[in-house]
Amino acid sequence: MIVIAGATGNLGGRISKSLIKKGVNLTAIVRHESNPQALSQLESLGIKIVKINMLNLQEVTEACKGATCVISALSGLRPVIIETQKVLLDAAIKAQVPRFIPSDFSLDFTNLTPGTNRNLDLRREFHSHLENSTISATTIFNGAFMELLKEEMPMILFKKKRIFYWGNKHQTLDFTTMDNVAEFTACVALDDSSPRYLKVAGDRLSPIQMADIMSELSNHKFKLLRPGGVGLLNILIKVTRFLSSGKNKLYPAWQGMQYMRDMMQGKARMDHYDNGRYPEIKWTSVKEMFSKGRN
Repeated sequence: MIVIAGATGNLGGRISKSLIKKGVNLTAIVRHESNPQALSQLESLGIKIVKINMLNLQEVTEACKGATCVISALSGLRPVIIETQKVLLDAAIKAQVPRFIPSDFSLDFTNLTPGTNRNLDLRREFHSHLENSTISATTIFNGAFMELLKEEMPMILFKKKRIFYWGNKHQTLDFTTMDNVAEFTACVALDDSSPRYLKVAGDRLSPIQMADIMSELSNHKFKLLRPGGVGLLNILIKVTRFLSSGKNKLYPAWQGMQYMRDMMQGKARMDHYDNGRYPEIKWTSVKEMFSKGRN
């Protein structure tokens, strides 16, 4: 039996589907105000739905009893990543669940300077609770979600046929599709021997390699567009954040710039990859993702 929090979200839903495919007895704990349609879709997959107050330790503990692993796919800022996830962690420990997977699913932030990336700082802060607990935990680092390249991440400027980047055009960046992350997470949840950290990437590309791939796929020459170095980007981040009215939004413009800065300066690049841990997973490359979109 596995318990997941955040199953109604994009990644959480994919993780849930991957677990069901593996024949897992899955319970999704959700808030009382969760979208009924989303809950119906989960139930149609054979997932047990338990509606609870996510901040009530006793209710969450009861929902976690009997589980072999608790997965957090929660998404949000401090009220979610620290406060709600802390209740989930404490409940898992109180229910004597042996394993916990936190909601990291991000760049490898272990080498980043604290205070430079708000969203990753929250995950780092939650790790301080995790490291002081008695539960066995596994964090999954997967770089950036590859799907962001299609629209949200302003790196591929399709209309202008440009690859937008900062700093070094040869700096490699890690990308992984959400489906690959979900399948890998499902495998980790069933793997009692999984270590504290696991690092994966479906593809590793530099801006110049990205330009070559997009030129090949589109039959139009993609050129590089470099507005400046990482130092200039840091200045723009500070100015944009100061002027921003969306400080309480999950992904304001300056937050996306922080992610781009961390990737382009190379500090978030992984020192090794655990893609081969589960040989059954077929990893999707950037070229394959865009090729599928054309078919």
